[in-house]
Amino acid sequence: MRRYSTLVPEVGLILGSGLGSVAASVEAALELAYSAIPHFPQSTVAGHAGRLVLGRWHGKTVLVFQGRLHYYEGYSLSEVTLPVRVAAALGAKFLFLTNAAGSLRADWQAGELMLIKDHLNFLGDNPLRGLDDARFGPRFPDLVNAYDADLRRYAREAALAMGLALREGTYAAVSGPSYETPAEAAFLRLAGADAVGMSTVPEVIVARQVGLRVLAVSCLTNVLAGAAGGHTVHEQVVQRAAAAADDLARLLAAVVARL
Repeated sequence: MRRYSTLVPEVGLILGSGLGSVAASVEAALELAYSAIPHFPQSTVAGHAGRLVLGRWHGKTVLVFQGRLHYYEGYSLSEVTLPVRVAAALGAKFLFLTNAAGSLRADWQAGELMLIKDHLNFLGDNPLRGLDDARFGPRFPDLVNAYDADLRRYAREAALAMGLALREGTYAAVSGPSYETPAEAAFLRLAGADAVGMSTVPEVIVARQVGLRVLAVSCLTNVLAGAAGGHTVHEQVVQRAAAAADDLARLLAAVVARL
């Protein structure tokens, strides 16, 4: 990366399904397809462009990963979280993450945004499993304040100023790629989750290991209301996320401007 640009990113952004348009307003100094980056895993999922954008956004230098990598694509969690390590190695201090998620709350609506305040890891794996390398930080990072309290406050204040509804809750990560059964959704609700998805948690764990401050926002693309709930279709998930992308971009931009 250093040979392509001398810009040092302050913020890394990893964008989820249908949310890649958030990068459209970045004043790009560099755009690279993942396929042009040696040894970089390739995104294989519809709604993920698979492109890296480095540039200026609301007064800050940002490194945008336009499309993320997933465990269900067959990648190890070490590969899934490589973008986080790249962002940290290039100088970023903050990591913003977005995803498309299913709401487990019947009183919440598809199309709303949820600020993640905590998570449940039901992936059955951890990105820090394996050989320890002290250069990347502690082997046993503390996750009590994994989702930075100040950044969440900035997001809440920005949403209030914009008149934007912003939920706040706990995100459960599952391996996918199949969507949840009614029994699984009921179990996740009992476990304390407000939304469920197939990403984000591995990146957050690695981000905290390397010392990045984290903000994460879910676009709630469907409501898992139990056995009587509707069917979930990936194309619909992408479409609903894309429809909420403008609101999400405004919210993240307001937080970036306060850093």
